[in-house]
Formats: sequence, C-alpha cells, structure tokens
Amino acid sequence: MAAGRIPNTHDSDMAEARPDSLTRSRAAKPAGEGAAFSPLYRQIKELLVQSLDRGEWKPGELIPSEIDLAARFQVSQGTVRKAVDELAAEHLLLRRQGKGTFVATHHEARVRYRFLRLAPDEEGEGGRAESRILECRRLRAPAEIARALELRAGETVVTIRRQLSMNHMPTVIDDLWLPGTHFRGLTLELLTASKAPLYGLFESEFGVSMVRADEKLRAVAASPEIAPLLGVEPGRPLLQVDRISYTYGDRPMEVRRGLYLTDHYHYRNSLN
Repeated sequence: MAAGRIPNTHDSDMAEARPDSLTRSRAAKPAGEGAAFSPLYRQIKELLVQSLDRGEWKPGELIPSEIDLAARFQVSQGTVRKAVDELAAEHLLLRRQGKGTFVATHHEARVRYRFLRLAPDEEGEGGRAESRILECRRLRAPAEIARALELRAGETVVTIRRQLSMNHMPTVIDDLWLPGTHFRGLTLELLTASKAPLYGLFESEFGVSMVRADEKLRAVAASPEIAPLLGVEPGRPLLQVDRISYTYGDRPMEVRRGLYLTDHYHYRNSLN
C-alpha cells in the first residue's frame, strides 16, 4: 500500500489429540530428507495450538490441568509445563495464581492493550479510548489486500473504517480489511451495537482470535480525505502503522492501516 493512501475500496483433524496423534507427529523422516529434530515439548505445544485453533477450548475458558494434559499426551508433567510456559509467554494462554491456565481473550484489558500501543505523552493524561465506526462494507479485495490475506483474486473482503478518540479527541483513523468468508454477518449495525473491543467481537461472534501481528511504521502527511476525520489541516504529519494480524497457524485474518495523530500521544513498544 502506498504511503498515506488508502486503497480505493468505493491437518488433518487430530481426533482428540490422543497419544497415537502424538506418535505420528514424532515420526522422524529418514536421514538425508532434511527433517529437523523437534523437541518433545515443542510437539506438545503444537498439539495444544491445534486444539486452540479448532476451538476445543474457547477464549477465556480454563484448559485441563498439566496433570491431565500429561496423561492425555502420555508425556511427563514437566514436558507439558514447558509447552504451556511458551504459550503463556506468547500470550496465547494466561496463568492465574491458584485458578489454573486459561485461553487468552481480547475481552481482557491486558491482552487487548498488547495490540494498542498508544500511550499519553504526559503521565495521567490517558483516558478511555472511544471507538466510533464510520463505515462497514463488503467488496472485492483490491489485489494488494488479497495478497496480504492470501485470498484468491476477486474474493470478498469486509472493510471497516473507525475513528478512535482519546479523551474525546480524535486520535486514530483505522482502516481494516477482513476475509469475507470468515466474517459473514459482520455489519455496521453489529459493530455499532457492540460494546466489546473489535478483536473481542471477532473472537466471540466469529471464532477468530488474533494472536500476533506484524507492523510497519512510517511518517506521512494527512491527506484531504483523512485530515477532517482527525480535525486537522491536510499535510499535518501523522504516524502510519500498517499491520497484518494472524490467527493460529499463522493464517492472516486482518490487514489494518492506522493513521495516528501524535500531538499528545506516542507509539510505545517493548523489546526483549
């Protein structure tokens, strides 16, 4: 997508993941076929992700205990713990002291704000983000969007434009493109009526969990189309954030372009 311009848009089932499935996943290719050894805990991690992907445990639900999972996969409890630890570090699972391990959900603030990196310049200045949906339409995917979402040419996408205000001040204009086959029934009326965050709505209504994203940032000038939506003059410097969000199995489920007014807010990230 050209800087500052919005495209014109007017595994086999694992059965119960029983030990026989694990045995098949352990089977190594003969030497010389380029197979790489996968530690046992990584194989367990993959089976857990597949269970999450097919909805065996819903977002916000408690997953079985490490003892039960160890019995299910016929491995040690330590192996299961290491797999669960990695999924918790990747924010797919959440550990709660004394309660167990739960599937992460975008209805929880600590998960939701992993994907909203906007922070106030002055401490104490931050307020509740207010979302206003400006439009929601279905159309044929522009070529660049189709490639990013791994769609065939001419497939349908849902496009959403929303305004995000901080302390009642328009701060972000988001344009989203979603694969139409996964978001049948997503309408302006549904978006407007929902009090949930967008990713929470996608999760609960359409069974699509966004688990990670890739982003690119650049500085752009506000276009005549975008400037009035942010209450600024055309040409005002903005931060453009292009994102592709993925569900389980690294399947792209969203292309998003955010245009940020950074007069009082900045984009924050932590590297480790």
